[in-house]
Amino acid sequence: MEFTFLGTSCMVPTKDRNVTGIFLSYETYGLLFDCGEGTQRQMNIAGINRNKVTHVFISHWHGDHVSGLIGLIQTLGNQNAQNEERKKLIIFGPRETEKRIEHLLQTCIFDNKLLMEVHEIDPKKGELLNIVDKEEFYISAAALDHGIPCLGYRFIEKDVRKIDMKKAASLGLKEGPLIGKIQRGVDVTINNKTITPEMLSTIKKGKKIGIVLDTGLCRGASLIAEDTDLLICEASYSSAIEEKAENNKHLTAKQAALLASNANVKKLILTHISQRYKTPQEVLEDAKDVFENVEVAYDFMKIKL
Repeated sequence: MEFTFLGTSCMVPTKDRNVTGIFLSYETYGLLFDCGEGTQRQMNIAGINRNKVTHVFISHWHGDHVSGLIGLIQTLGNQNAQNEERKKLIIFGPRETEKRIEHLLQTCIFDNKLLMEVHEIDPKKGELLNIVDKEEFYISAAALDHGIPCLGYRFIEKDVRKIDMKKAASLGLKEGPLIGKIQRGVDVTINNKTITPEMLSTIKKGKKIGIVLDTGLCRGASLIAEDTDLLICEASYSSAIEEKAENNKHLTAKQAALLASNANVKKLILTHISQRYKTPQEVLEDAKDVFENVEVAYDFMKIKL
């Protein structure tokens, strides 16, 4: 899997940073987390085919997180009009997402050829709610604290069983139903001998990623972050202006680092950086006081897992 940061600024774009957007490429899936203004152009620069977007996950409906959505819908719809096979875009977001997308579509005049499937997610406070379950991964959401309905997302890659086919062949097993059972973790019997999955295979643990793009400190952020290999977390301010962060229901870099430390996170990436910081150094140093394995994201940064 590969993450591309399409925008890492807070609220307004700067010369160096666009507003929020993160693209996750995973096998045949293209998952876009938020879609701020200019996201399509950022995808062009990053070499990402916009037609690969299969899902959009909206954290909340502040403009810097969604104002690129109407353009993306129009572009994908135009591509549908030129192809026999019509593409479907699946959108997840907090409550009122369906109504707000309808309002977006009414603001512009175009013949929308895009098939859309919209899911409103409304988890209870302190609840981690499963919203996507694919063969390879699943995604959960939790409510965050940002003054309006707001979600964090947790991407969990499923564990994969790797079978040693040479060892299997030495025991008389070939590709077929019995290997399929071993793959599913079921014991099999051959030549009156029981063969367990552990005898022939190892488990490759799936990766866990948390995405928290706007929030104050809350239980939901901890649920998203818990035991993740990678936490992508907003850090709008340094702790020098912690009161401003609290008033606006944002995190400081130090608070994001404390969140990562308390949640047993392996690596922390900070994003959603206020335009007041001309370089990321102050934000980075603020976080490193608490959590060492941390970086500040920049536009077009890529992370492979």
